[in-house]
Amino acid sequence: MCGICGFNWKDQSLIERMTKKIHHRGPDAQGSKSFEGMSVGNARLSIIDLSEKGNQPMCSDDGSRWIVYNGEIYNFPEIKKELIDKGYSFKSNTDTEVVLKSYEEYGPKCLQKFNGMFGFAIWDSRKKELFLARDRIGIKPLYYYFKNGKLIFGSEIKCILESDCVNREVDPQSLYHYLGYEFVPAPRTMFKDIYKLRQGHFAIFKNNDLKIEKYWDLDFKHVDLSEEEHADRVFSVLERSVKRRLISDVPLGVFLSGGLDSSTVVGFVSQMYGKKLQTFSIGYKDKTFSELPFAKRVSDYFGTGHNVLMIDSVSPEDIEKSLYHLDEPMTDLSTIPFYLISKKAREQVKVCLSGEGGDEIFLGYDRFKAAKMNRYFNLFPSFFKRKLIGPLIMLLPDQRQKKGAINMLKRFVEGALYPEEMGAMRWQYFMRPEVEKNIFNRKKMENVSFAPFDPIYHFTRSCGSSLTAEKDIYVDIKLTMADSVLMKVDKMSMATSLEVRVPFLDHEVVELCASIPPELKLKKFTTKYILRKALKKNNFLPDDIIWRGKQGYSLPVKNWLREDLKDYMEHLLISSPVIKEHLDGDYIKLLIDEHLSRKQNHNHILWALMNVAIWYKRFFE
Repeated sequence: MCGICGFNWKDQSLIERMTKKIHHRGPDAQGSKSFEGMSVGNARLSIIDLSEKGNQPMCSDDGSRWIVYNGEIYNFPEIKKELIDKGYSFKSNTDTEVVLKSYEEYGPKCLQKFNGMFGFAIWDSRKKELFLARDRIGIKPLYYYFKNGKLIFGSEIKCILESDCVNREVDPQSLYHYLGYEFVPAPRTMFKDIYKLRQGHFAIFKNNDLKIEKYWDLDFKHVDLSEEEHADRVFSVLERSVKRRLISDVPLGVFLSGGLDSSTVVGFVSQMYGKKLQTFSIGYKDKTFSELPFAKRVSDYFGTGHNVLMIDSVSPEDIEKSLYHLDEPMTDLSTIPFYLISKKAREQVKVCLSGEGGDEIFLGYDRFKAAKMNRYFNLFPSFFKRKLIGPLIMLLPDQRQKKGAINMLKRFVEGALYPEEMGAMRWQYFMRPEVEKNIFNRKKMENVSFAPFDPIYHFTRSCGSSLTAEKDIYVDIKLTMADSVLMKVDKMSMATSLEVRVPFLDHEVVELCASIPPELKLKKFTTKYILRKALKKNNFLPDDIIWRGKQGYSLPVKNWLREDLKDYMEHLLISSPVIKEHLDGDYIKLLIDEHLSRKQNHNHILWALMNVAIWYKRFFE
């Protein structure tokens, strides 16, 4: 696991500065190389083959091709054997060398052979051609800037900003989408002219031209099997996926929330790992946010060495450090807890497995249940819903706990009033129409397309299935997971020089799940039914873990904004130049007052704005 960077001209001083900027991603070794027409750099976190033979940039045997690589290819031993049979020889035991020689043999089609997570660049000095690629699911990030003949790329935006040719400007369109989605949908970023290479895509730069191409997509082709047979396939593919992710020359552990997905990963690793397994959990004093009893139940069940981090509050320093490493605002409330638990885990291990992805591929989020419940809400006439039920329910005061009947009812009605075409994402969009109407400085945002749901519609239109539930899965995998969940996991873990592996997002697992009918994933109102069935059939976890509901890492931010973080919030939102320039300060003060009085819960929009203010302060001021 590493950080990579580069650009299309020769400048050894700049490439060294860029590489140093992402030192946290790879503190074990830094390397860089400048050629006529290309400079590349790498910061290495040694996981496989800890010797210097694995250092990067790494060159081909004839010296014509150079690779900088970030990731893990779990099936590299099998590919290596295949290449040896074709006459290739190897100097190291790294997957980096396997990737380079796979490209030599197969060209861009090598991507179809890789099982893993990656973002890498290969410079062919003979062809004067650069090849950039990102893994199918988007587990590893890859950014680029291409303007006025200058191409710059990197694992993080902060290294791209080291170049003087990049002007730091806020992208207003991204700011608009961010306040609704709480992340910036690809391919844009919050920085104008800096983009994300989408998941499952590669790019070729040659003759001053950048061509981007998709090499993987998710197809929904149902396999006609019994429920029992589907359950057996799920269990087997997950078992193989976890086994692949145990390949390591350094100690590893597992993040354990106490939820179904992380508990499943702990179960498999406990059976396969030859040493005492270390697990890591987060707890809060507010028990409506904490899952510690469930995490302890699983830890005791499998006999792991369990490590708990209690979080009573977060400091402005924690918030600002996490946002610096994110590179752009992204307000998932589990971001800071994930950074803190990664930091704790790194004290003992260098690799952690995690349960991300299970909710997306098995229909595990509450929003999927809300979409199903909405059928009954739709029995009411539209006028009755919008003019009577909705306004009355939204008048109910916010409750302190995380969920609770009133909070859940308000959130359901709020999402249900959005267009049906949004699917389950209606309950994952956080800018209410009245907020959108009043919060922006329209003159400053005059070139912005105020079409909030275009990022969703882009994927619902390209999904190969006509089933609503499968469109929801497709949108989750293509939009929210790559740009929010996985971005958080990568940036927060790599900020602490920790590699995180996600077995549920092995592309074989994702593709197998796409072959299972959605009614076996969400059965009545039981989420992740077929996964629960597979675990129950194999007596794999305690029943109270198998059948418990979704909770997830989070923070009691709505309460902290009324208490410990109140003054910090008010100072940021009143004084920030970026907020003054793009937004209506008087309306933001109204939102603050309503939140502090508990008239409404505006924690999503206020937390999002705080993150914008901190980001701007760090990267612009």
